[in-house]
Amino acid sequence: MSTQSGSETTSKENDMTSIAFIGLGIMGSPMAVHLQEAGHDVVGYNLHPDKTQPLVDAGGRAAASIAEAVEDVDVVAVMVPDSPDVQDVLVGEGGVFDHAKSGTLVIDFSSIRPDVTADLAKAARDKGFRLLDAPVSGGEAGAKNAALSIMVGGDGADFEEAKPLFDVVGKTIVHVGGNGAGQTVKAANQLIVAANIQALAEAVTFLDAYDVDLEAALDVLGGGLAGSKVLEQKRANMAKHDFTPGFRIDLHHKDMGIVTSAAREAGVVVPLGSLVAQLMASARANGDGGLDHSALLRGVERLSGRLAG
Repeated sequence: MSTQSGSETTSKENDMTSIAFIGLGIMGSPMAVHLQEAGHDVVGYNLHPDKTQPLVDAGGRAAASIAEAVEDVDVVAVMVPDSPDVQDVLVGEGGVFDHAKSGTLVIDFSSIRPDVTADLAKAARDKGFRLLDAPVSGGEAGAKNAALSIMVGGDGADFEEAKPLFDVVGKTIVHVGGNGAGQTVKAANQLIVAANIQALAEAVTFLDAYDVDLEAALDVLGGGLAGSKVLEQKRANMAKHDFTPGFRIDLHHKDMGIVTSAAREAGVVVPLGSLVAQLMASARANGDGGLDHSALLRGVERLSGRLAG
């Protein structure tokens, strides 16, 4: 019995990875907690130190700086809002590339510009690091339930090395190409999600105008070709007008900027994407940036003269 226990302990230790997780917000915090609970040694850093508490409660550690967090770890995971934030974390003064050990694998879960990712991957190679861009889809619910979709760009061998970590936080994990490919696929994802949310918002407003039983209508729509993950996950937000953020309009606005900019660079026309990008910008201009992206419903109601309060 004791021999078996020792063998199991040794196996667990061999499988353990030391991870610095930088950015413990709505998405990063549950991801870091899942990794810690899976038996890895996770140290977290966040600009607002109180955000490290869930990780500490799960048995992880909190660092006072990026330098302290990344010292002598195997993997650095990053989940911050935008391209400049990732640049600051990785190549800024006191950042990861200044303090991590040579050969460290860096996994960027953030959603940023593909061209910025390509530049950061080159900078990583020049400094002796390895970088995977691994943006995620699934929102707060996906992060909490470890059911994220993860689209990964970078070297195939690095992807295979990181796969056990991806399996802890995600459900659908796909290597989609070289550095920047993950971000390109995420941009396409955000285009589709935004268009679906806008269509659902218009349908809900239309149904409300005719005093149709909204729950019944959404039930039958969800069972047909109109059904989607967006309808499934966002119907309650719209029915209850509860826009507690799972994924903020501010962030989706940023992502639609990536889509329209990258499309222009590729010479691709995205007329629907451009329209939804403007509607997302309108929502921000009207003070809805901090709300969940399902609050695009408020924009339709505003245009229809039906917005209450």
